[in-house]
Amino acid sequence: MKSVFFFLFIICSIFFKAQNLYSKAYGNPQNPAVIFIHGGPSGNATLFEGTTAQMLANKGFYVIVYDRRGEGRSKDENATMTFKESFEDLKDIYTTYHLQNANILAHSFGGIIGTLFTDQFPQKVKTLTLAGALFTQQETYDHILKQAQEHFKNDAAQLQEISQIESLDKNSAAYRKRCYDMAGKLGFFDMPHPTPESEMLRTEYNTGEFYKNNIRNAESPTKFYQNEPQNNLDNTSVLKDIRKKGIPVFAVYGKNDGIFSEKQMNDLKNIVGKTNFRLIDNCSHYLFVDQQNDFLEFIKLTLK
Repeated sequence: MKSVFFFLFIICSIFFKAQNLYSKAYGNPQNPAVIFIHGGPSGNATLFEGTTAQMLANKGFYVIVYDRRGEGRSKDENATMTFKESFEDLKDIYTTYHLQNANILAHSFGGIIGTLFTDQFPQKVKTLTLAGALFTQQETYDHILKQAQEHFKNDAAQLQEISQIESLDKNSAAYRKRCYDMAGKLGFFDMPHPTPESEMLRTEYNTGEFYKNNIRNAESPTKFYQNEPQNNLDNTSVLKDIRKKGIPVFAVYGKNDGIFSEKQMNDLKNIVGKTNFRLIDNCSHYLFVDQQNDFLEFIKLTLK
């Protein structure tokens, strides 16, 4: 009797664990699978899902979106926000949607997760696409602060703020947050010249149901930096290792994404190969909204 009860307990635990992880699929399951990994910590997939998931599915893909455990719509007060936990979530997606392997499409901080997952579980990944994704984190933070120093060179208050940021522990949530706050002041996440198409996408998102579910867990960054020993990573060698394993790596970035330096983009192009690399004009960090058609065309041409 005890063994039966234990078996039922395990089954129920698996069921409720799967139920806690928000995910949704778009398109025909017979088409090539694409799993979108959102940014963060404290992010979610609502912007991509609300603007682009169905459009990508219409290009002939089976698109799966999800919010990581403890983030967005996947509420879990016990989430630790570690890479190991993120990998478990991803493997759950493979199980839920009966996938042997899939194309990984990773945005922003999701690029770190997607890269590490691909390196650790290469048999599960058909291709890895970095879309405005982090890969050399300290270089990004250094670039932001260097640009800020130049921009605010005549502003004593802002220069003091930059100096305070530089004095923080570089492996802390506070350092990361304040670097990105500074990038926001510089307009690094803004599209230079919004098009009617991009404005329409943002308006539809901001007034729709997906924006209402744009849940941000403010505790996520703190938990991540407390619980995850690997942070502030340089994944240059990891990406090279993935390529040696025979897995194609693609990179698509906004030409005006201010959090990345010209050097970083050139380094990444050398790693993935010129034909696998694309910079999109008049485009910043959220490239699937800023220049959706160009973004979708790149994905269609590379993954097919």
